Amino acid sequence: MWLLDETKMEQAGKALAACLRVGDVVTLSGPLGAGKTTLARGVLRALGHVGEVPSPSFAIVQPYDELPLPLTHVDLYRLESPDELVELGLEDAQAAGALLVEWPERAGASAWPQALALVLSIEPDGRRALTWGVPRAWEGRWPPPRFRP
Repeated sequence: MWLLDETKMEQAGKALAACLRVGDVVTLSGPLGAGKTTLARGVLRALGHVGEVPSPSFAIVQPYDELPLPLTHVDLYRLESPDELVELGLEDAQAAGALLVEWPERAGASAWPQALALVLSIEPDGRRALTWGVPRAWEGRWPPPRFRP
């Protein structure tokens, strides 16, 4: 577990960006305000995105195709059923780059079994705690050995 403030959250995103490959999925779970979009912003900036990184809450899918590693930032908060995933085109986005998926629990328990599962929580002192579940596909890549927030 890492305890992070906003600056360290973006640094964690930068460390994550260095680990990403085509076909990867990273899920971001946690309550509203835990820092999921802040972490995603760190990933996107590390991959070379310049400009705003809005939360994709209303658009649901926000592609960043211009990056060296195309990244699709997804927010499933407004999904009412896992059946709605088919309409989002995420399989094509995953085949072309990587996915960052906020609120993955809305997709159902069987979605993305090989995803790196990051979980953010809010500590009593206001810092964010970052914990993770590492599937076989991510072993040796996460957590990065040199990153110590």
